[in-house]
Amino acid sequence: MPERSRSILALPKAHLHLHFTGSMRVTTVQELAVKHGLRLPPAFTTGWPPELSGRDERGWFRFQRLYDAARACVRDEEDLRRVVREAAEDDAAEGSRWLELQVDPTSYAPYVGGLTPALEIVLDEAREASARTGTQVAVVVAASRMRHPLEARTLARLAARHAGRGPGTVVGFGLSNDERRGWTGDFEHAFRIAARAGLASVPHAGELLGADHVQVALDHLAPDRLGHGVRAVEDPAVLDRVVRDQVTLEVCPGSNVALGVYGSLGAVPLRRLLEVGARVALGADDPLLFGSRLADQYVSARLDHDLPDTALADLARGSIEGSAAPPELRRELLDQVAAWESTAPG
Repeated sequence: MPERSRSILALPKAHLHLHFTGSMRVTTVQELAVKHGLRLPPAFTTGWPPELSGRDERGWFRFQRLYDAARACVRDEEDLRRVVREAAEDDAAEGSRWLELQVDPTSYAPYVGGLTPALEIVLDEAREASARTGTQVAVVVAASRMRHPLEARTLARLAARHAGRGPGTVVGFGLSNDERRGWTGDFEHAFRIAARAGLASVPHAGELLGADHVQVALDHLAPDRLGHGVRAVEDPAVLDRVVRDQVTLEVCPGSNVALGVYGSLGAVPLRRLLEVGARVALGADDPLLFGSRLADQYVSARLDHDLPDTALADLARGSIEGSAAPPELRRELLDQVAAWESTAPG
C-alpha cells in the first residue's frame, strides 16, 4: 500500500480562510431564496458550480454579482445562525478542529438592527456550534476595499470590543474584495486599531495582484497572515521577507484556478512556497462559488503536487501554528497531527 494513503479527513487541521457567505452550501442558498421569495441566477440552480474568472473587470463583476446574490439570501437571525452552524458542521466533517470564519457584518446589519447585533449573533452561534460540533469557531471581522476606509475603522473598533482568544470571539481583522480597488495604505489606521486590541492582521493580498502588492500589505498592515499571498513567489526579495517575518500564507488553490490566477491546480506554486520555508495554511475561500472545500485543497496537494503525507502534516501544522487559537489548543492539535503522521497508512 502506498505511503500516501492516510485519511485526509482524519488529519487534524485549522481552517483560516473561509468567508461567511462563501461558506454556504448551495442547497442552503436555494432554500433561503425560496424562504425569502428571491430569484437565484442559474449558476446556483442548474449551472453549479459556476464558471468564473477574475482576470479582468468583466470576470470579477460576474463573480461579485453571484456573491451578492447569495449574500442577499441571508436576511434574518435564523439565517445568520444557520450559516455559522453549517460551516462548523462541514468543517468538522473534514477534520478541521479550529475555524476562523471571516465576516463583514455590514451586509446583514439592516436586517437585525445594526452592526453590533449582526456580529453578536454570529459570535453567539459560533459558541454554540463549537460546543455541538467539536470544531472551535472564532471570527475574523473583515472590511471591504470597495468601501471608504473610515468604515473599516468602524469595523475595527467593533471587532476590538469583541476581541478574544477562544471560540465565539473575534480573533482577527481582515481586508477583502478586489485588491485592484482602492489603496491598501489607506486602511492602515483601521489595522492599527485592531492591533491595539490584540487582533491578528489578516488582509488579502497577492492573488489578483502580484508581489508588489504583497509588499504594500507588508509595509502598511503588518500582517500576521496574508489571504492568498501566493504571488509573493514572483519576487525573491518579497518572498524572502514573507519567510523571514513568518507571515502565514492562506493559500487557496481552488479559488486561484477558478479565478484564472493559475491555469491548473498543478500550476499553483505550492511546492515552491514550501521549499523556501514559507508557512502555508490551505483554505477553501468560497466553496459556494468555487465548488471545492478544505479537504479538496489537501487532496490537490497530494495528487497535483505529489506531496507525501509528511508534507501534508506540515501543511496542517502550518495552519495550526498560523492560527489565533489559544496556545493550549494549538499544542493539543499539533500532538494530534503527530499522532496522525505516526499511524500506519491505510
